[in-house]
Amino acid sequence: MTPTRQDIRQVYELPIPELVFRAASVHRQHHDPLAVQKCTLNSIKTGKCSEDCAYCPQSAHHDTEVESHGLKNAEEVVEAARQARAQGATRFCLGAAWRGPRDNGDFENVLEMVRGIRSLGMEACVTLGLLTDDQAARLAEAGLTSYNHNLDTSPEYYDKIITTRTFEDRLRTIGHVRNAGVSVCSGGIIGMGEEREDRIGLLHSLATLNPPPESVPINVLVKVKGTPLENAEDIDPIELVRCVATARIFMPTSRVRLSAGRLQMSDELQALCFVAGANSIFAGEKLLTTENPGERDDALFARLGMRSETAGESARERETAGIAQ
Repeated sequence: MTPTRQDIRQVYELPIPELVFRAASVHRQHHDPLAVQKCTLNSIKTGKCSEDCAYCPQSAHHDTEVESHGLKNAEEVVEAARQARAQGATRFCLGAAWRGPRDNGDFENVLEMVRGIRSLGMEACVTLGLLTDDQAARLAEAGLTSYNHNLDTSPEYYDKIITTRTFEDRLRTIGHVRNAGVSVCSGGIIGMGEEREDRIGLLHSLATLNPPPESVPINVLVKVKGTPLENAEDIDPIELVRCVATARIFMPTSRVRLSAGRLQMSDELQALCFVAGANSIFAGEKLLTTENPGERDDALFARLGMRSETAGESARERETAGIAQ
């Protein structure tokens, strides 16, 4: 039964002990509560993006200290994936600061990267902006595992954050990805000045996609000097727990990924999020252009008695979910 906004709201606003208990119970029905997938994100083209996303230091509309670089070559990216695999990553994600890829040599280069990552036995995910049906099909043919295209926030708050593309543009790209048979990675960012109702609206939009995303990254805004949100008010960390737990309850088989902002999170907050259903993280020192915890993750897992998911576990979960390899 498709949840309404009121359904999402009633769960989101439960007392935390009840909310976390329900989410943990759902999590255990569908996932190993002790295993967390490690993903690595690599910026393959940085800066000078034509979009005006208020949170993003890579936008050409903002005066930030991000150093721009053109598209990397495939050999360099595949070698980085090999190193990430050696450090326990099972998914390698590529991010390009584009409005969308052009059908030229750059796109062919990305396809070569995808094929190289898949040849290592890793999942391959890319985020390239807006896609056409044909581009999605070509990525699928190259073996792409997942395409990331975040909804970012609620439909009502969206134009307060981005004006160069619409919420409907994002939904259209997700539809192209689905048509190609590629799994969807889509989530959002909290702490951008939105109200609680916007966080509920974001979760409702994600949970009512048909089907919901296989991966749901939940990002906490990383404030960067020079962006319009550099002075945004810090969000209550308990709101993150509510987002994670509600996502887990309404998208029980999805991966819920703690993404940006983990460097500012306490170990205790991350532990509570794992209990509430988060089962994936971005590992490594960098998350595109912002800092990430790096080696602290393994120490945290050891303290919690948790572990990194293996590639075999990841493949079995995808097979069970019926997602094409």
